[in-house]
Amino acid sequence: MPKRVLLVDDSGMMRALVKRIVMSDPDFVVVGEAENGWIAIDKVKTTKPDVVLLDIEMPKMNGLDAMKRVRLLSSAKVVILSSVAQMGSAVALEARRAGAFAVIAKPSGAVSLNIKEARGTEIIRTLRQACDLPIE
Repeated sequence: MPKRVLLVDDSGMMRALVKRIVMSDPDFVVVGEAENGWIAIDKVKTTKPDVVLLDIEMPKMNGLDAMKRVRLLSSAKVVILSSVAQMGSAVALEARRAGAFAVIAKPSGAVSLNIKEARGTEIIRTLRQACDLPIE
């Protein structure tokens, strides 16, 4: 049975690009998408994901606040995928302290058209680790 992934990013284009990456691995299925933290919280309740792939900078409720609420509602692992969470940054450290399983930096800003080439393998590997699946 495939692992369930919820995609949360305010950019529809980024959600589409990341969805293609996730769906390229037959061990995953995207069960929902959300464009802000409030919608993400509702989607966690209804879709029951194994992993939430979450942006930080979003309108209405940012990803860090959403992650804290998601962790109260669900045992889903949270993987941050954000342009503001560069390795070692204060935001990345805060996300890890708040319980993020992993933090992956978008390669070229909020809308990273090169995400598949630059981070596709890392995204899949991190999702597999979060779900205790073998790394291929």
